[in-house]
Amino acid sequence: MKKVKLDLATKIIIISSIVIIAVIAFAAYPVIKENRGFSYSYGLDKNGFWKGVKALKHVSLPKYEGISIPKDVHEISEEEIQEEIDYILSSFATENQIKDRAVQDGDTVNIDYVGSIDGVEFEGGSTGGNGTNVTIGVTKYIDDFLEQLIGHMPGETINVEVTFPEDYGVEELNGKDAVFVTTINYIVETVTPELTDEFVAENLASIYKWNNIAEMKEGIKKELQTSAIRNYVQDYIVENSTVTSMPKILLKYQEEALVANYRENAKYYNMKLNDFLKTFAGVSSVSELLEKYKDQNTEIANYNIAIQAIAEDSGISVTEDQLRKYFSENLGTEDYSMYEEVFGLPYLKFTVLQELVLDNIINKAVLE
Repeated sequence: MKKVKLDLATKIIIISSIVIIAVIAFAAYPVIKENRGFSYSYGLDKNGFWKGVKALKHVSLPKYEGISIPKDVHEISEEEIQEEIDYILSSFATENQIKDRAVQDGDTVNIDYVGSIDGVEFEGGSTGGNGTNVTIGVTKYIDDFLEQLIGHMPGETINVEVTFPEDYGVEELNGKDAVFVTTINYIVETVTPELTDEFVAENLASIYKWNNIAEMKEGIKKELQTSAIRNYVQDYIVENSTVTSMPKILLKYQEEALVANYRENAKYYNMKLNDFLKTFAGVSSVSELLEKYKDQNTEIANYNIAIQAIAEDSGISVTEDQLRKYFSENLGTEDYSMYEEVFGLPYLKFTVLQELVLDNIINKAVLE
């Protein structure tokens, strides 16, 4: 028997990948729509459950009703609230273009460049005159590309000389010396707005329904508390459920989803799949990729079957009204038809089912 156990990295995969929480995926559906190599509803029945799988036969569940949430989990500090405030303010920041001083380490700089090897320009080695922002010491470019900008003035055009790594991942560039003719357009100075009641009312009321700083802080506190409790409940489920056997369909789903994701990204970057895998995953083939993520795929499958087992045990299923409510609250519309076209109705119900299970546990939990 195997104890369900997920580390933080795996939980992030659960939350942000194409497997479970679909708010991000649904919001990006025009891009995902191009992915016809993988069916999001693969292996799921019309109710969002795994086809032919009685999860309770495969999982031993812990007591999940009336669980206690420790005080240190649901208490939110002022520092955490301020961090969220800073993040929100940063999204309203404006940029000034500085052109009267030299570039320094740590600066964000807007540049254009054209790269060449032995005097011949290569594909993907140019900004096309559109400009791109890079931060010295933060943005990752090959070799010491960005450090060579230090000390130069906006308006200058310089030759940046670099060497591609031997294992860069693109056969034509591996180990090659290159020259990038680079123009420093300007230094970027970010200006963050001051937090006032007026700013909140003018900029955040329509999004968050906050009209002043006090409401903003209270709203953030509630959101952070909800998230912390949700994470605790997820941990509780995975740490206290025992999977005794695993239906093959769940693991196959994870593997096909993983490969499809890398395949589509390789296509987006106009790279061969194996070259993309070597560059971004550190493996040379699909089989190596599956081996690398074998434990994580298994852990996510364990989580999925544990959640379904709780749904079966609690008699939870997704109604039409619940489906519409989910889309209304998360995406601002009750009409989910365009998402159904891309993901399939079983996947939509699968997503909402997971949310309903967690909500049911949280609503019956006791705060210490």
